[in-house]
Amino acid sequence: MNLLNIFNPKVAICVVAVLFFNCVAFAQNNKEKDRIAKAEETKTAFIDENDKMSGLFSNAYGYAIYPSIGKGAIGIGGAHGDGVLYQGDEAQKRTSMTQVTIGFQWGGQAYMEAVLFEDKRAYDNFVEGKLKLSAQASAVAVTAGASLDAPYNDGVAIFTLVKGGLMYEASVGGQKFEVKEWKN
Repeated sequence: MNLLNIFNPKVAICVVAVLFFNCVAFAQNNKEKDRIAKAEETKTAFIDENDKMSGLFSNAYGYAIYPSIGKGAIGIGGAHGDGVLYQGDEAQKRTSMTQVTIGFQWGGQAYMEAVLFEDKRAYDNFVEGKLKLSAQASAVAVTAGASLDAPYNDGVAIFTLVKGGLMYEASVGGQKFEVKEWKN
């Protein structure tokens, strides 16, 4: 008996397709897990730098964490980073931040960012892409022992923790956030 006669080509194609899609789903799931693990490490870094961050995270309705944002400028600047959006302590979706600035600026820097939402309205505005950060919205640099009263501006507080680099800056600009479902 010939083995080729036993196998139906349509069945073989279906089996190969199922195996392929399972591998892709597994890889995507691993990418999501890696993104969440980096966000959790970043949250821990914020808390390790200043233990008052623990209470701020606990009291927030939700938050977005960006483990690494790269920023560079010579007159015109830009920054970008990918992160995770949480409601309570549950990872919900992936998110990205893009920033454009204009003014006196030069250098490059890498930093972490946490965007905390005071209430459901602020969280929903973020998810729906309605969050508008004006030039007056400023981030609080987290340092050891600093007083961290959450400076919520329209329900949003932004905290940064520098990873490295050097940046001279007197500029204006804004951050744009995008929220997406888990895919990759």
